[in-house]
Amino acid sequence: MVTDPIADFIVRIKNASDAGKASISVPYSALKENIAHTLMKGGYISAIETKGKKIEKTLEINLVYVGNQPRVHGIDRISKPSRRIYQKAKDIRMFKSGFGNVVLSTPQGVLLDVDAKKAKVGGEILFKIW
Repeated sequence: MVTDPIADFIVRIKNASDAGKASISVPYSALKENIAHTLMKGGYISAIETKGKKIEKTLEINLVYVGNQPRVHGIDRISKPSRRIYQKAKDIRMFKSGFGNVVLSTPQGVLLDVDAKKAKVGGEILFKIW
């Protein structure tokens, strides 16, 4: 049993990109699907497909590569089940000089840092990706 499904999800993405895999399959949840769509908007994932029914539902995710290099170089989980970290909209800053993104869970859904700042909405910092 996985105690932190978001950490499991992002670690699978990182490990697959390090191994040079074209796609991965992860257990389905609505939050994971929302995070995947946010990462697709950020250019880290190229395609998302839901497979299976109810109990054995999975997400098939295709990763993006630039040449032979993966687009995902690193992922760092910030807010954990044991310690939640929140950030106001005015406190959102650029990460890795704009080459990385922070993914936030906001009242308007899961957003990248630039989208949250434009919408002037804060929330829980899920993870950083670069």
